[in-house]
Amino acid sequence: MFEVLVYLYENYWRPDACPDHVQLTRKLSAVGFESDEIQEALVWLDGLAEAAQTYTGEQSEASMRVYSPAELDRLGPDSVAFVSFLESAGVLPPSMREMVIDRASAVGESPLALEDLKVIVLMVFWSLGEEPDALILDELFVAPEERLIH
Repeated sequence: MFEVLVYLYENYWRPDACPDHVQLTRKLSAVGFESDEIQEALVWLDGLAEAAQTYTGEQSEASMRVYSPAELDRLGPDSVAFVSFLESAGVLPPSMREMVIDRASAVGESPLALEDLKVIVLMVFWSLGEEPDALILDELFVAPEERLIH
């Protein structure tokens, strides 16, 4: 599913640029994605679209997130730490954080791989028509061992 999401991010600059599900399914199949992978991604994207419609961005910046044991199990320590990093860097406001947690909870894997969480963060920005700044994009796309140290 995550490969499909990355493909959509790279090929459609915003969600409303994507064709309808039928046409998109055909395009994704033609590119080589498996049917079950496509359907899983489309269901996940429907949930993302729902979350984006209710996004207000009005939560207090001073709010503190306490994770339930089920959320901690689902996300895993690396993903929770990464979400905290993005919050402390000021690029993931509380309401976007909740979208990330909601969409991460919609994935069947436990704990969620950090690379998969990064795709989810990217897709949350994409769904809201926002682009993260260059440093955050670097953090989301480039593996730490591939970074150049200046």
